[in-house]
Amino acid sequence: MTDPAVAAPNLTPDQLATLIDTIEGADSVELKVTVPDHERRSAVAALEMDPLEAEVRQVYFFDTPDLTLNKLGVILRARRTPGGDDSVVKLRPVVPRELSADLRGLKNFGVEVDAMPGGFVCSARLRKRLKAGRVKDALGGVPDLGSLFGSRQRDFYASCVPDGPEIGELTPLGPITCMKLKFSPHGYDGRMVAELWMYPDGSRILELSTKAATSDAFEVAARTRAFLEGRGLDLSGEQQTKTKIALEFFAAEAQPS
Repeated sequence: MTDPAVAAPNLTPDQLATLIDTIEGADSVELKVTVPDHERRSAVAALEMDPLEAEVRQVYFFDTPDLTLNKLGVILRARRTPGGDDSVVKLRPVVPRELSADLRGLKNFGVEVDAMPGGFVCSARLRKRLKAGRVKDALGGVPDLGSLFGSRQRDFYASCVPDGPEIGELTPLGPITCMKLKFSPHGYDGRMVAELWMYPDGSRILELSTKAATSDAFEVAARTRAFLEGRGLDLSGEQQTKTKIALEFFAAEAQPS
């Protein structure tokens, strides 16, 4: 059995104890690392990623211009993909054992730990699948933005922000265009996902991730870390949060002049 302290060497003992407790109550774990932009091309080559196999996506967020929801840990997101759209209401951080059984029992509700070198966060999210084109239509006003979110999502949102604005009153922030590639690197026993987020100012973030069951999260983390370091990737650099950067970028644009 993998020693958690070895799998997560950058965490303090208290952080590690909290992580172990949080993982036990979650549904899944997603291990993530962002690659510095100056190392992006070498990472693509080292992991033998083929950009032609990637899927193009557009991501929109919904908030107020001063990011009221984000400050409360609430994220509303909609995505456009070639195979169909979706919407998500997410709350973070959460403590899994404090979530109600009613919420945990909802279809498309999940509790996931996102773990990066040096930190982690547990989030609860409620997702709704949408037909292709629904997000584009709603952003055009027919129907309105509120139609992207189902009744259970709206109830979840209201429980997170009891006195918050109506979803239809929120400001669309985006889009971010991204490329998502699912691949299995040679020599790695598992699947990885690479997401390249391309911001309107020309900056980019490449994120690598893999999912793990809660029962073997530390084993997968140790194995993945050893594999990436063996391919020459530096995992000691500052980690970037692609959602936070996107929200701040578009919120600045949405501010009244």
